[in-house]
Amino acid sequence: MDALREAEQPSPGPVSPPEQPPFFQRISPVAFAAISLCIIFFLYQVVAGAATVLLSHGKITNDNVLLIRWATLIGQLLFILLPTLVLVKLRHKRLADFFLITWPEYREVILTFVAVFALQQVLQGYTKLQEALPLPPAMRDIIDQFKDLLEETYATLTSAHSPAEFVFVVIVVALVPAISEELLFRGLVQRSFEQVTPGIRGAVIAGLIFGAYHLNPFSLVPVAALGIYFGFVVYRTRNIIVAVSAHFFNNFLACTAVYMKVDDDVVVLAPSGVVTPSLVFLNYMFFAVVFVLATYYFIRVTEHIEETER
Repeated sequence: MDALREAEQPSPGPVSPPEQPPFFQRISPVAFAAISLCIIFFLYQVVAGAATVLLSHGKITNDNVLLIRWATLIGQLLFILLPTLVLVKLRHKRLADFFLITWPEYREVILTFVAVFALQQVLQGYTKLQEALPLPPAMRDIIDQFKDLLEETYATLTSAHSPAEFVFVVIVVALVPAISEELLFRGLVQRSFEQVTPGIRGAVIAGLIFGAYHLNPFSLVPVAALGIYFGFVVYRTRNIIVAVSAHFFNNFLACTAVYMKVDDDVVVLAPSGVVTPSLVFLNYMFFAVVFVLATYYFIRVTEHIEETER
């Protein structure tokens, strides 16, 4: 009877395979970061870059600078910020949790401002040493011409002739890049690498990629150094808003220097018009000490963050 009863029971139908998660949730964190960087690089550097070249006819001048500023602003929003948010949303449900968006502590922000200002001075010294490297005359002429073109383009893009224009320049050059680039590099990239590599190595990797992403060989080391510092800030605070603030402050100082017509070669510790090699060296050493002290107290201030949270 048992055998007959079992024979009368309907056999189970074919078992459907388990539903696979979406592609961006299946791949590794490093693959996700690499694919995301390729997508955003193509959108911003290739698509937006080509559009900017067409609009400017290959050169930014006072006649077309307003158009290029708007193109730059829109390109940052559409081709860096928006893709970053969309890509992260495809992999993580809560953007605020993934990006570590919380209200910062004022001491953390102030100390990073001090450190960024000091680091700018130290990196300026490195740039001077880099420019002093002996090179063949023909190569030096090519490098100087290319460097002058970059500096002229940046100066035209950031120059302002009124307070209202200065505010717009700050939005284009300082505010929007600080938000967009920090969410991409210290958010998407660093947070992805932190899932596979312990400690601060994720910040270093993201900082090096940040430096290379700007496609400027003359500022590769300074930009990468700033990127690593911003990553260190996120690593210590578990708060990307502090890094966004520091990034904005760094770019804001550059905009202000152009607006106030402050020479890049200024030596902060030198009396007006009196600059000697020893004083230049003292200037850089002084700010190196300031950076170390600001970073030391920053570490002390962030000691309350549990190591397990990192």
